[in-house]
Amino acid sequence: MNKDELLNALENSIIMGHLDADDEGYDGTMEGTPGTLEYTEQALEEGVEPQKILELFGRAMEEVGKLFETDEYNLPDMLASAECVGEAMDILEPKLQAGSSSQKGKFLIATVKGDLHDIGKNIVATMIKGAGYQVKDLGIDVPAGDILQSIRDFKPDFVGLSALLTTTMIEMEQVVKMIKDEGFSDIKVFIGGAPTSKKFATKIGADYYCRDVMDAIHILEKLREAS
Repeated sequence: MNKDELLNALENSIIMGHLDADDEGYDGTMEGTPGTLEYTEQALEEGVEPQKILELFGRAMEEVGKLFETDEYNLPDMLASAECVGEAMDILEPKLQAGSSSQKGKFLIATVKGDLHDIGKNIVATMIKGAGYQVKDLGIDVPAGDILQSIRDFKPDFVGLSALLTTTMIEMEQVVKMIKDEGFSDIKVFIGGAPTSKKFATKIGADYYCRDVMDAIHILEKLREAS
């Protein structure tokens, strides 16, 4: 297999959610064949530039997003592809030039204090990492002070806040206010969760409301195109 064939195989393995040789992939027939991790390692061994592989990851996830939006893929299928890219990034990052792995930006995400729900947050974190962003997930029930300290340490370009309870929307509002009051005006704040809305985002000073994970990714890509 030449390099072009290898890269095509790598891209297809991501789209098919085929992580490695132990994984059966989207159609259940791929166990025992090389997957995303094997192809990533092989591509690096054969001298493919890490940046080129990173760009391939982005193209593959764009295709997965289209398949999801047309209902050909469901959520587990999309997450399987995102997992492929997330784990392959662990192989790729040491090979990238300084700063390249986070060239799309850094995204800090947390479920605010008082809220123990994490499914939606986990999906967003996985997909955004799969789309090529450097992600730091603080988990659930995160106090505002911890979020602010992580902003200072991690220096994110974006902060995502999640809440599933109406009672914790007040906490989300307080976190957004603290971020702005601390002078982090360049950081774009995303909010999401069942009780939130575009109107609520405007009310509390958040930059963007995301109704789902694909909405978040579309907003991030539009911001990149505009920069």
